[in-house]
Amino acid sequence: MTSTQSPGHDVVVVGARCAGAATAMLLARQGFDVVAVDRTRLPSDTLSTHSLARSGVVQLHRWGLLDEVLSSGAPPIREVSFHAGDSVVRKQIKSSAGVDHLVAPRRHILDDILVRAAERSGAEVRTGITVTGVTQDAGRVTGIIGRGPDGDHVELHARFVVGADGLRSRIARAVEAPVTDQRHQNGACFYTYAAGLEFSGTEFHLADGGFVGLFPTHCREANVWISTSTDRVARLLGNGDRNRDFLELVHEFSPSFAERLAAARQTAPVRGFAGMPNQLRRPVGDGWALVGDAAYFRDSITGHGISDAFRDAEHLSRTLGAVLRDESDERSAMARYHLERDAMVAEIFDITTELALFPPLDRFTELQKRLSRCIETEAESLAALPPVRPVGAHAA
Repeated sequence: MTSTQSPGHDVVVVGARCAGAATAMLLARQGFDVVAVDRTRLPSDTLSTHSLARSGVVQLHRWGLLDEVLSSGAPPIREVSFHAGDSVVRKQIKSSAGVDHLVAPRRHILDDILVRAAERSGAEVRTGITVTGVTQDAGRVTGIIGRGPDGDHVELHARFVVGADGLRSRIARAVEAPVTDQRHQNGACFYTYAAGLEFSGTEFHLADGGFVGLFPTHCREANVWISTSTDRVARLLGNGDRNRDFLELVHEFSPSFAERLAAARQTAPVRGFAGMPNQLRRPVGDGWALVGDAAYFRDSITGHGISDAFRDAEHLSRTLGAVLRDESDERSAMARYHLERDAMVAEIFDITTELALFPPLDRFTELQKRLSRCIETEAESLAALPPVRPVGAHAA
C-alpha cells in the first residue's frame, strides 16, 4: 500500500455532487486552491427529488450554467398543474428573478455539469476517494485522511475542510457536529421514470394522506413519484413486486393518473427513501464547515433540496472567501454564517415539516401557497447577489 500526502490547500471539499461541486466551483472562481473529493466514480446517479425550485434555477442562471443544463436535454418547465379529484388548476411559470421556467434534470447529468464547471474554474476534483476521518491540530481540523481507488492512504491538508457528503456525512461524524433542531421522520418518497406519458409540465395530484406527480426530465421521460407517510409505503419496503406495488399505490391517490402510468413504459426500477429525517446540524467549527444534506436535511415533499444546496454553497463560499482573504475574523464570520443559515431555512423548514404530516387538503393547499411565496422571495434575494469576486479584486 502506498501513501499519498498533499501540500496544504486552501479548502478541501468532501463530496462533489450538487453542494460540494458548487462550493468548490465558487471558491475556485475566487482564485483559491480547492480540491474536491468523492468516493463515487462520477458521473453516476443518486437518489434525488430532481426538481429545482425557482431559486435553484436562478443560481444556475447566475453561475452561467443554465444554458448548459438545457442543452443537455433537460426540458424547460413552463407549466405546473394541481389536480384534486375532478378539479384541475394550471399555472404558467411567470418570468421572475431573471428566469421564466423551471427544470428537473437527471442527477448524473446535473452533477457532471457542476463537476466540469468546478474544474474549469480551477478546482481539482478527485473521485474514488473514501474519506475515513479528519486530521486535527490542537482541536482545529487541518485536513482529511482516506483511501484512494487502489486502497492507498490519502492525506490532504487545508485551511478549511467542507463536508458536502450527504445525510450520513463522515465529516459531520468526525467533527461531532451536533444536531441543533430535529423533528419527526414521517415522510417517504419513491419514484421511477416513464416514457410515453403525455404531459405539458409538472403535475401534482393531491389526495388525503399523500400525493403523486411527475416532473419532465431528460430523454422525453417523466420522473414519476409518490410522496406520503412512511406507514403507507410498507409494501414498497418488503420483498414483493415493487413496480406493481408502486402502481397500486399511485392508483390509491389518483386513479386517473395511474391509468396513464399503466399505459406508459416504465424505464427504471422504483427507488426511494422512507423515514426521512428533518434536521439541522451546526454547520461550522474550527477549520470545518458543512453544506448541503450534511448540514440540513428535510423531507423531500417540498422538493427544495438542490435549491438549498445551491443557496448555501454560495453563502458558505462567500464567507470562507472573506476569511481566506483576511477580510473577516474567522470566528465571527462563521458564527454569522451559522445564524444566517438558520434564518434562511426557518420558514421553509417549518412548512416542510408540517406538509410531511399530510394535513387536510385545505391546510395542505394553504401551506403550498406559503411555500411558493417563500421560494419567490428567496429567488429574488439570490438574483440580487453580485458575482463572487476573484482574490485581490476590489469590492463593487
